[in-house]
Amino acid sequence: MSLTLSDIVLNSLTLLFALLAYLMYKQYSRVNEENIKLIKADAEKESLIKKEALMAAQEAVKSERERLQEETKERRQEFNRTEEKLTRRENTIDEKLQSISDREAKIEQQKDELLDKENELAGLMQKEIEELERISGLSTEDAKKLLLDKLKQDLQQESIQLIRENEMHIKEVSEQKSKEILTTVMQRCLIDQVVESTVSVVQLPSDEMKGRIIGREGRNIRTLETLTGVDLIIDDTPEAVVLSCFDPVKREIAKTALEKLVLDGRIHPVRIEEMVEKSKNEIEQKIFHEGEQAAMDMGVMNLNKELIKTLGRLYYRTSYGQNVLKHSLEVGHIAGMLAAEIGANVAIAKRAGLLHDIGKAVDQTQEGTHIELGVELARKYGEKEAVVHAIEAHHDDVTANTIEAVLVKLADAISAGRPGSRRDTLEIYIKRLQKLEEIATSYEGVKQSFAVQAGREVRVIVQPEKYDDVASAKLARDISKRIEEELDYPGQIRVTVVREVRVTEIAK
Repeated sequence: MSLTLSDIVLNSLTLLFALLAYLMYKQYSRVNEENIKLIKADAEKESLIKKEALMAAQEAVKSERERLQEETKERRQEFNRTEEKLTRRENTIDEKLQSISDREAKIEQQKDELLDKENELAGLMQKEIEELERISGLSTEDAKKLLLDKLKQDLQQESIQLIRENEMHIKEVSEQKSKEILTTVMQRCLIDQVVESTVSVVQLPSDEMKGRIIGREGRNIRTLETLTGVDLIIDDTPEAVVLSCFDPVKREIAKTALEKLVLDGRIHPVRIEEMVEKSKNEIEQKIFHEGEQAAMDMGVMNLNKELIKTLGRLYYRTSYGQNVLKHSLEVGHIAGMLAAEIGANVAIAKRAGLLHDIGKAVDQTQEGTHIELGVELARKYGEKEAVVHAIEAHHDDVTANTIEAVLVKLADAISAGRPGSRRDTLEIYIKRLQKLEEIATSYEGVKQSFAVQAGREVRVIVQPEKYDDVASAKLARDISKRIEEELDYPGQIRVTVVREVRVTEIAK
């Protein structure tokens, strides 16, 4: 049988595949053996590591067991020591309880003894009371009443004496402290006072100028009086013309205008009208400047411009001869310093002191008292309620509810009552003295009364049999209250009640 080419190729491929398979088997067998060797080596290493870890764990367990045994031994010893301490404390507590029991028993015994003694003492006291009742002839209730009456009388006398001593002490301390504060404040406040009247005098270069001021048929003087509202008095006084008007601003405008006319020399109705208008503008500027300067001197900020202008009008206003703007500045300074001394609100005290008489700037042209007008102005121009209240209370129209209101009232009295600050007419002065003596003598038991020290003190002499010390003090308070209610006066008035007992005996 002959082989074909395809058979040869097929056989060759078969042999080739068989060879390749054999080679691959040999390679796999060799790789598998190497892997088995590596695995065995890893297993031996892991076995060695586990043995070492097991030995280390056994050592650690042994060490921990020894540590726990040592710690347990120490704790057992500590527990034994604590148990011994507790045992000793228990023994000590038992001893103390036994001692307390002994003391309680002793106290009970002493208590029983005291009860026996109290009963015995009560019996003795009862016997003593019965014996005293027998000797005195008074029952227990009568004796108690007599004793209480005596104690009441003694206590009343002692209370009167104690009240008198306390009043004297309070009076001394308060007078000393108030004098220190007021003296300090008055020394720190020094303001010039200007005494003015309702007339002004304009000096003339010659008497010939009087005729020119009068003018033909009096037309110049009538024009000047009509435009200014001021009366011109031209008499025999050499080289002088007197201006009379109750409104100080109008009087000042007329004075300024007349001085300008005299200086200019041209005096006729048209020129008079020009000068009066010019003088009005100058006075208005001066009024605003004075109000602004007063506010700056007082340190009062954010004051309404209209209120500043109204305040400046006080520069030309007088009260009892005292310049009202100067008085307001003085009151503001004094109130501020008093507030600083006692820790009150200095800003409110100064502001209220400066504005307390603001109503006097318009009281001649509007209806109402200067207090009502001042309160209305302050509220109108946005002043704080504390300032408004101080203005309203500075003459006791309402009760002063704030310390600043009291300080403004006090500062006003200091400024007005300072010697030389105000001027009274003789008639008003005499009437005030007569009214003081009339109030004092209106009380029963008053022998005489005298107004002394220019009306600053009234001395009242009473009948000693009708007034004791307590009644004399009450009389002084009653008289002072009536004076406050019925009289208007600057400053303060002292009331002194004199009670004198004289006993005369003649030795023969």
